[in-house]
This record gives sequence, structure tokens and C-alpha cells, in this order.
Amino acid sequence: MIRATREPLAGGGVVLAVPDGRSGPPPLRFERVTDHQWVLRQGERPLIQARSEGDGCCRDLHLSRLPGYRSPLPPLTAAVMRAGADWPHRYALWLEDTGHGPLHHGRWRLTPRTTFTPGIWSCDLVEDWPDATLDLLCGGGWHGVLPLRPLPAPDASRVKAYRKHAREGTLAPVLLWWVSFLDGWLLLDGHDRAVAALAEGMQPACVELARVPDDTDWRATAEQYTEAYEERMARLAALPAGPHTARQRQTLDRGYTDAISALPYDAEATPVFQRPSG
Repeated sequence: MIRATREPLAGGGVVLAVPDGRSGPPPLRFERVTDHQWVLRQGERPLIQARSEGDGCCRDLHLSRLPGYRSPLPPLTAAVMRAGADWPHRYALWLEDTGHGPLHHGRWRLTPRTTFTPGIWSCDLVEDWPDATLDLLCGGGWHGVLPLRPLPAPDASRVKAYRKHAREGTLAPVLLWWVSFLDGWLLLDGHDRAVAALAEGMQPACVELARVPDDTDWRATAEQYTEAYEERMARLAALPAGPHTARQRQTLDRGYTDAISALPYDAEATPVFQRPSG
């Protein structure tokens, strides 16, 4: 097996660079049916059939989810969770080895996700099964969490066991996949753990999986940012020196540094594959 290369991130997490040897559609993938329809498949099994209605900024996405989803991560035992781990790196290894996940050629970021806008784990957590409708608004999007199997009851036996881990601080994070055209996440692993944390009044700890730009893509964007930055700095240099000019230069420097440092790791568009003919 050709292994992915790993780039540890200073703030925690890892970037996987999956080589060309894994080109082609991954086991877990979105496929386009028509301009207004797509399907999520795992192997040949359909998991979500989706159809959008409306135009422009106001669109409804009607979803029908089907049974049979298989998590790309192995079951987590109590002993493994209590032992603790660098979960982004551990999940990266499992995702690389699984035959059920979304990894394909390119760069993938796995990082802890600790902050969400209000409502992500309450009103924007899709609890209806199997059918649901998402409001996709341009500018705001949907920005919620979509489970891939029915959520259990808070008093289910496995959830009760996980609730004890939540109280002890040993509950492993859930795995979320950021999907750009949903402006939200698929819950890939940890359905029971998510319910357990919420039942204990906690936001679930999360590891976020996102596709990030290939090396050549972000470097080209960096060159454009640098050219614009240098042009603005040259215009400032032609102005009379003073406190106002100095503040403008500091603001420009800070914005440029922040933009360049984030470029290699900003989430990019989630691919939608064409269904092979026949």
C-alpha cells in the first residue's frame, strides 16, 4: 500500500497528502445525478438521495437517507478511550487504512474542532430519520450536522456507557466531514458518543475532516495575495509618514500574514463525482 505523507500542524492535527496511487472515486463519495440531484454512496450502496428545489439564494434540499452506512473507524473500546490518544493522528491512520472512507488523491486536514456557531448541535442537528429538508441560503448556508444513521435514545445502553465517559472526560471525539456545498458536516463516526455528550449537557468533542488545496493551488493564490500586498504597501510608502500611515501599514501586515498562513489549510470545495456510465 502507498502510504500518505503526514504534515503535523502546530495547533494540533495533521494534514494527509494522499498520493496519485489512490486516484479515482473513493469508497464514500458524492455522485451527481442531474444538476439538481446527487447521491452519497459507500461502495455501490446509496446512503443519501438528495434533490434541490428553488433557484438563487433560496433553495430547499430534500434528503432521503437509507440504511447500511459503515463507519470508516473501528469500534472504540472503553480501554482505548481511557488510555487517550492524539485523536486526529489516530483517526488519520484509520481513515487511510479503511475501505469505507472518503479519502482520495489530494490533501486532507484533520484537526480538533472546539467552536461552533450557536445552534449547530441543537436546532441544526438533523434528528429526523430517514427524510429531512435543509434550507440552503446563500451567504448563510445551512451550517448543521447530518447523521448517517438514526440517532439513538439518550437512555440506550451504549449511550449510558458513553455518558459515564463524558462525565469522566474520557469520551473520544466524534468525526465530522466538512461538505462545502452543504455548508455543514456529515457525522462519519460517533453517533452514540454525540448523543451521550449532549445528554450530559456538553458539546461533543470533534475532529473535523476537510479537503484542503493541493500545493500548487494555494501557492498560486499566495502569489496573487503577495502581489496585491506589495502594491498597497508601495502606495503607503508614497504617503507622508505619520501615525495614521503607520497604523495602516500594521493592519495590512497583519492581514497579509494571517491570510498567507491560513491558505494551505483552508477548506476547499468538496468534489462530486460523475457516475460511471453503464
